[in-house]
Amino acid sequence: MTRPVTAAHERGITTLTLNSPDNRNALSARLVGELSEALTDCAADPAVRAVVLTHTGATFSAGADLKAPPSPYTFVALLRQIVESPKPVVARVAGHVRAGGLGLVGACDIVAAGTGADFGLTEVRIGVAPSVISLSLLPRLDPRAAARYYLTGELFDAVEAARIGLVTVVGDDVDAALAPILDGLRRASPRGLAEAKRLVTARVLETFERDAEDLVQRSASLFVSAEAREGMTAFLERRDAAWVL
Repeated sequence: MTRPVTAAHERGITTLTLNSPDNRNALSARLVGELSEALTDCAADPAVRAVVLTHTGATFSAGADLKAPPSPYTFVALLRQIVESPKPVVARVAGHVRAGGLGLVGACDIVAAGTGADFGLTEVRIGVAPSVISLSLLPRLDPRAAARYYLTGELFDAVEAARIGLVTVVGDDVDAALAPILDGLRRASPRGLAEAKRLVTARVLETFERDAEDLVQRSASLFVSAEAREGMTAFLERRDAAWVL
């Protein structure tokens, strides 16, 4: 069976690849568990200076796997693990990112995206809301932009993602855009990186401390609602939900 997360290491950088393209790297319980284990290994390995999180296929992540989702607590723990890791985590995005996938991107310290990447907080269109991923997104996003994309579910491109604070750098060649960032990380001291990361993630971690339990409960109640059942059924059947005007 193909592993949903693979790892490769080169000159201090470990690349973790979401490797479940058949379901667009949906966030299944198995994928989330394996990604957490890989991040734990990276955090403990002195040979790892930083982590790159990337993907196979045309989609970075389509969000929650509706057929085999992780528990909200497990997903929140993964997001917090990325934020708290002493090793910088850099997202390399060269495709589509939807719903919970934006939570992963938001948790990363630096995000490089190709010009062909696009993003969408599509939860409202299936009867739920971007609840737990707000922990990693709202501290980083422009508030007016967050309101627009949370409420409408519109897609937006990489340039817009950079403008609103989700993406750090955009390039026609994502690897070329990423190269100076990785060079900088390789030149930084391990302790310096860890302490610098604590400074820039402090506000995000405050949000986890304050809001995580409330948002997990909200998410759980939304996912068992009648609207969510209709929205998810409509999504799987490739039709409009009953409420679409």
